[in-house]
Amino acid sequence: MAGAQAPAPSPPPSPRKKPRARLSRRARSALFALAGAAGAVVASLLVLVVGYGHLHAPDEGAVVEVDWPAGLDSDQAAALLARHGLVRSEGATAMFFRTTGGTAAFVPGPHLLAQGLDPWDLRRLLERSPKRPTVRVTIPEGFHRFDIATRLEKLRVAGKGAFLRASADPRLLDELGIERKGALGVESAEGYLFPATYEFPIDADPRDVLRRLVTEADRRWATLAVRHAAGVASLRSTLGFGRREILILASIVEKEAVQADERPLIASVFLNRLLDPGFRPKRLQSDPTAAYACFSEPDVVPACAGFSGKITPAINRDSKNRYSTYVNDGLPPGPIANPGAPSIEAVLSPAATKYLYFVAKGGGRHTFSEALAEHNEAVRKLRAATPSAERHE
Repeated sequence: MAGAQAPAPSPPPSPRKKPRARLSRRARSALFALAGAAGAVVASLLVLVVGYGHLHAPDEGAVVEVDWPAGLDSDQAAALLARHGLVRSEGATAMFFRTTGGTAAFVPGPHLLAQGLDPWDLRRLLERSPKRPTVRVTIPEGFHRFDIATRLEKLRVAGKGAFLRASADPRLLDELGIERKGALGVESAEGYLFPATYEFPIDADPRDVLRRLVTEADRRWATLAVRHAAGVASLRSTLGFGRREILILASIVEKEAVQADERPLIASVFLNRLLDPGFRPKRLQSDPTAAYACFSEPDVVPACAGFSGKITPAINRDSKNRYSTYVNDGLPPGPIANPGAPSIEAVLSPAATKYLYFVAKGGGRHTFSEALAEHNEAVRKLRAATPSAERHE
């Protein structure tokens, strides 16, 4: 007979749960107060970022060129902006910068900042964010670099001063391969800033703007040089012209011509003067060349004092005016504007003429002459009709 089974052991007794400690009324009050304070801080930061971040600074319509230093912290950045009247509150701006990522991504160097921006706008510009707005910039044929600088600043692309400094920076000119002749005070990218329509972000680095204009000029020149290879070769063999000299003469044609069909004729006059052994002295006598000195080096030319844009006989005849083709033989030291393709082509493929003179006759057109007596008669008729008429001889 089998034995009986032993009874199963009984389970161990369950441990007794300790009673949960209950917070005192004072502790609960303190905890709620702490949570409320934390919530208030979060809410304040949210108000700062969302509220102050979209609060525009006072706007008096001014733009400010700022050479942004490297390594500024949020407090220093806010103080700099406040000194220029670009923020509503220095303290709130510093807190805004701290709570939205700090200032490590701010790009040092030249910036163009407008009044009336909100802190988010300022952050995007100082970081040169790809999300900042862009603007279309049209540079007309015949604009010189001073005109371009004024337009860029007006459209808030780059500061006028910063762009002009970049356009005369020797290191940047060397980087871009712009030929220079060592003429102190006149070396710049003038003539290599191709007139066209471009899309630029606002507050762009002026050096990047310059690179883009010169790159376009190089591209257009490469096409023209191939298309007019015979003209390039002829100017090289007869006058020793390279690209720089061709651009100088094209810039003069650009400033003199009003009607497109007269560009090759005007180019022929200047080239004939340079090539004709009997034409002495070798002076182009073009008013726009003399006027350029009043933009590029006004302190050097006494006659430029009080210059308002009108060319005077004194500016033409000033012996200290290196750009005046009335007192200096040959080409001026550099281009006086930025010529478009038609004016460059006019120099590379001028009209076949024996003209040595031209004078305005009204309606944007000119009278061209081979002989001085014929030219003087055209000048006499012009002066009889318009006593203040421009003269080319």
